[in-house]
Amino acid sequence: MTKPSEDSIGLVAPQTLHFKEPFTLACGKTLSEHQIAFETYGTLNENRSNAVLICHALSGHHHAAGFHEGDSKPGWWDAYIGPGKAIDTHKFYVVCTNNIGGCHGSTGPTDTNPETQSVWGSDFPPLRVRDWVHSQARVADALGIDQWAAVVGGSLGGMQAMRWALEYPDRLRHCVVIASAMKLTAQNIAFNQTARQAITSDPEFKAGEYLKHNTLPASGLSVARMIGHITYLSDDGMGQKFGRELRSGDFNQGTDELVEFQIESYLRYQGAKFSQAFDANTYILMTRALDYFDLAREYDNDPVKAFEQAQCDFAVIAFDSDWRFAPERSKEIASALLHADKNVFYAEIASPYGHDAFLVPNQPRYEALFASYMNKVASSCD
Repeated sequence: MTKPSEDSIGLVAPQTLHFKEPFTLACGKTLSEHQIAFETYGTLNENRSNAVLICHALSGHHHAAGFHEGDSKPGWWDAYIGPGKAIDTHKFYVVCTNNIGGCHGSTGPTDTNPETQSVWGSDFPPLRVRDWVHSQARVADALGIDQWAAVVGGSLGGMQAMRWALEYPDRLRHCVVIASAMKLTAQNIAFNQTARQAITSDPEFKAGEYLKHNTLPASGLSVARMIGHITYLSDDGMGQKFGRELRSGDFNQGTDELVEFQIESYLRYQGAKFSQAFDANTYILMTRALDYFDLAREYDNDPVKAFEQAQCDFAVIAFDSDWRFAPERSKEIASALLHADKNVFYAEIASPYGHDAFLVPNQPRYEALFASYMNKVASSCD
């Protein structure tokens, strides 16, 4: 294992909460019982006012920071969670859950349906962002947290954070929305459908029942990941990292040796790694939840009217090279909040990393702005 740095929270272990009470989903179906995997970092203060909820994005999970025993890499947001970091574990008690429908310990398609005693597979009910928010509220209740100091999320996590502000307005003081949107564009929905098509077209998908056939749609899931990965990066970022560098072959005439670009090798590696670590039905569920999300739909398609329900302060952060969740989408959020007479901090940050910028370490301006706002959040915990 890589030795944790001084600003790492070090070794952590996941926890699980089992809920025996029925949980009715937005689609109308009910889970008779379910479990949620989660991790916590830092210490809950005496008046339980310093808790921060981290909402993960599409392929994320509860392991946001620190190291698991034997791991060579830390959690997915380790650069921003820990002692002295933007989300300072000397100040905050941080909670990160794995969403229902996930494949990292929370009840999802790879688990057994208690009613049929068979793996859920493609029969797992469709999900909405609000389902994750309601399940997170149950976790908060179980941990004795009446109000979050902040709910924080990037991308799909940002959608959850905004939904928290509307569903439980008195249960959070700050909402931090990073590289997100109030609803997906048609282009984003098209990308997600193309990725799903890659999965469902794989002969090993077996109409979603691949686990019952003891197989995996690894090829389709790998291609789906490649499609997603391309959209998370910027053109400049890919150019700086890979350019037109070759991994093998050359362009000289008189040879039929296969030419392979570094970017091709990289995408194949990322796709293959992902296909072994993530569940295909979970990927389909998550992308559909992304597609369905529309914050203002039930408020006469008026985002100002939607945000009038909120009571918390907001921070909205965008990245100039993010074309998947472009800054225009974040500006729409900030504008609606201003018109709803809410306190909002907005920042657009220059970064070459595209949509992935909210995850990437060593970005001084991002780190400084993020830390500055979270210090404001910390001051509300006294």
